[in-house]
Amino acid sequence: MKKTLAFVGIGQMGGGMAAHLTRAGYALTGYDPSAHSRELAAKEGVKVVASLKDALQGAEVVLTSLPNPAIALDAWLSEDGILAHMAQGAIGIELSSIDPETMCAIAAEAAKRGVRMVDAPVSGGPLEAAAGQLVLMTGGKPEDIEAVGDILDCLSSSRHLTGDVGTGKTVKLVNNMMSMGNIVVAAEAFALGTAAGVEPRTLFDVLSQSGGRSHHFLKRFPKAIEGDYAPGFKIELGEKDVALGIELGRRLAQPTPAASVVREMIAVGMAGGRKGQDIVAMLDYYQTMSQPSGKSLGKPSSKPDTDKK
Repeated sequence: MKKTLAFVGIGQMGGGMAAHLTRAGYALTGYDPSAHSRELAAKEGVKVVASLKDALQGAEVVLTSLPNPAIALDAWLSEDGILAHMAQGAIGIELSSIDPETMCAIAAEAAKRGVRMVDAPVSGGPLEAAAGQLVLMTGGKPEDIEAVGDILDCLSSSRHLTGDVGTGKTVKLVNNMMSMGNIVVAAEAFALGTAAGVEPRTLFDVLSQSGGRSHHFLKRFPKAIEGDYAPGFKIELGEKDVALGIELGRRLAQPTPAASVVREMIAVGMAGGRKGQDIVAMLDYYQTMSQPSGKSLGKPSSKPDTDKK
């Protein structure tokens, strides 16, 4: 029999995952402090409630997809938080992009209460979340991971055991450091090519078949060269993830000079008016750097902000 689930954090990513699990036949109740997020999830068929306590009632497995470490800590460890309402023997699946230290703190407190934790950050966007096509990086005891293996398999096209709790978050931060670096360098290079007179679509067509291409170049730049910067992954989330990776490096005395430059460039892009847009809006920032009029090749997107992770 499928376990009873609660899903806390049903924004764009969590909402997509919750909807997919619901369609797969799981008895799932979702909660988010945002009424707008609850409304959108309900439209996708998710059973939603207006309080955390109600969402957790009777849940055998609790999944969380939350924006940052501070919110994750508060959601799990506060006096009236998730652990306060979970039964002994229940399992938590923490899907957020947070630092390994925070993940380990949550797991340590959960263990004191007889709750098992699986560290399972994801790679992929809203479309993959809604389709069950994410890549999962799972840290924890193998027996705990396999106890919720059907749920993890439902969410993913592939999942990988990374080691103990906390290692999943480490791999996720390393992944996002690489991804954000790819995007920033690609934006800088692409802006140079167009500034030198190469037509944007021609430049993309050639680069998409050449050695400098990356997953995010192929996925995001077609929209960017049309001036569409509607957020699938907000620029501020990219800055947050790179900053978490840099902080991890500081704690380990492991230098991260290239990532530090990437973070600063993303911060400059945000300060230049791209906050709330997709991370690929770095292309728009680079294109306007050398334009006295402040005009880029494309028009800024007027599409609504649908991103919540």
